[in-house]
Amino acid sequence: MVKKILRIVGKSILILAAILLISFGILYMLYDEPLPTGTPGAEADALAEKMLEAINNKAYTETHYLEWSFANDAHSYKWDKENGEVDVEWDAYRILLNLKNTSKSKVFENEAEVIGDNRKELIAKAEGFFNNDYFWLVAPFKVFDSGTQRSLVTLEDGSSALMITYSSGGSTPGDSYLWHLGPNGLPESYQMWVSIIPIGGLKATWDDWKIMESGAFLPTSHKLGPMTLDMGEVKGYN
Repeated sequence: MVKKILRIVGKSILILAAILLISFGILYMLYDEPLPTGTPGAEADALAEKMLEAINNKAYTETHYLEWSFANDAHSYKWDKENGEVDVEWDAYRILLNLKNTSKSKVFENEAEVIGDNRKELIAKAEGFFNNDYFWLVAPFKVFDSGTQRSLVTLEDGSSALMITYSSGGSTPGDSYLWHLGPNGLPESYQMWVSIIPIGGLKATWDDWKIMESGAFLPTSHKLGPMTLDMGEVKGYN
């Protein structure tokens, strides 16, 4: 009887794996695109500047604090931009992450400070969460960061899009993003060619832009296929 149940379970797992493989194959054929070739230079930089002006980069630069959450409040953040510190919370953990020197970070579990062997692991986890989640909040402001390459891509309809490639920095250097902008330069979506997603050119929207107390424009949600990434109650202030 046990062997029969195991055979049934084994067949079910194989069938599920086959369905997932076929589904991925269909998605890959439908959505996968090669990385387009862009032209670097003054025109690309000018388009990047237009995007920064649309989202009030000056106000963002002067913004002291940013608060948001990610993936239905799975992770929440309060980022002190000026001092390079961020309060990262998930589950029972709270990490006071020092971005300039992570070894100086403090780790808490259920508000009790953690000093054991898993402290470094939790700090690394918090840093990984932050690197991913803050990008979904402030990526448009990073187009002139050190290690970025900007290029102009001409789309099929003759309009221009802005390709940003990160040659260094963050958790996944080498990733590329093709920004699609509105007439005034406001980001509407980007396509991604990133190491953690095997389908090239997958599109995510940048939606529900709001003006922060500091004057900067920040997004409050993204749509990635059927999934919505909610940024929670986004705040930016001094």
